[in-house]
Amino acid sequence: MNKFFKILFSLFLVLLFETSISHSEEKRIKIGVLVPLSGENASLGKQILNSIRMALIDIKNNDIEIYPKDTRSDPDITLRSALEFEKMGISLVIGPVFYKNLLFLDKVNSITFLSLTNKTLDLHKNIISSGINSSSQLNTIKKFLEKNDIKKTIFLIPNSNYDLEVKKGIKKSKIKLFKQYNYDIDPTKLTKQIEKITNYGIRKQNLLDEISRVEKSDDPNKEKIIENLEKKYTLGKVKFDSVVIADFDESLKSVVTSLLYTDVSPRNKFIITLNQWFDESLLKEKNLQPIYYPSINKQNLDDFTDKFFKKFNYKPNYLSLLSYDLIGLIYYLSLKNETLEISKSFKTQNTFKGKIGVFEIKDNKINHQLNFYEINDGKLKEIF
Repeated sequence: MNKFFKILFSLFLVLLFETSISHSEEKRIKIGVLVPLSGENASLGKQILNSIRMALIDIKNNDIEIYPKDTRSDPDITLRSALEFEKMGISLVIGPVFYKNLLFLDKVNSITFLSLTNKTLDLHKNIISSGINSSSQLNTIKKFLEKNDIKKTIFLIPNSNYDLEVKKGIKKSKIKLFKQYNYDIDPTKLTKQIEKITNYGIRKQNLLDEISRVEKSDDPNKEKIIENLEKKYTLGKVKFDSVVIADFDESLKSVVTSLLYTDVSPRNKFIITLNQWFDESLLKEKNLQPIYYPSINKQNLDDFTDKFFKKFNYKPNYLSLLSYDLIGLIYYLSLKNETLEISKSFKTQNTFKGKIGVFEIKDNKINHQLNFYEINDGKLKEIF
């Protein structure tokens, strides 16, 4: 009889143990990670992966497991890795990083991809863009324009692979638009285009005509008047109050320099641009200041950067903060939903707060509520 109870008790322990394992497996959240871990973008991918690992440590939850795979920044390899994730039963993936790598992912409809791209055009239904998209930036610019009662804004948009995104953002934000121009990023063509946009030729001729008139006049102060006129580049006002330049880096600086050449100065017109990720080189360009742009919360970014540096001994790229927040978002949704329902939660409108700030998920993209900054006299200042 004792032998029978021992056998029964042993069976009970085995059943209890297997049930416990089964329950534990059900609780586990498997997250795929698709980033470049080799090739020219390997450094970027490793930084993103490290930020994800740091987020997992910070939330102190052992139920979330990550499974990284190398995309090599190649759409075909990205697809193969995604199909392997599908076989593993993974329904949620952070990545890919680049827009081009989304090309074939409509073939893996069982997986929701949280891509780090900021492009939102023609996304497949199973892809969510989590980058700082143009709509988020233009909504913030619109807020600044309204606060300052700026009525006439022109947009300067480069002929690039991002111009359609900007135009879509303008339409979505319903920003008051005076005029919109496209320009060529080729410096040899840029200046002539800016001259045309600002009516430089007419305003220059107005100046020459006025100098000629004063020279022929009997005004006793004409020498002083002419001296002052010759300090100018043009005579006559432009028909706009502010300029939004949808450009970055050296190309942005070239556009502002061309505006200066045509006598449109940041000192008398608002010069606004898109998210510059706190490009420190702009602090040194005092002749281009003041200049304004939307971006994420600078203090939160600095805190994250310091923490990352202490752990890994190098500074992270800005996409690392995006991926860090995505882990926090997944964890938050896991507290409210069953594991299989988490990916579905990304299809509904939800508002969250992360390191970047407040953001919402809507229409296959994450929209961020951004801050707005001014660079003036070599210093960065938060406007709101």
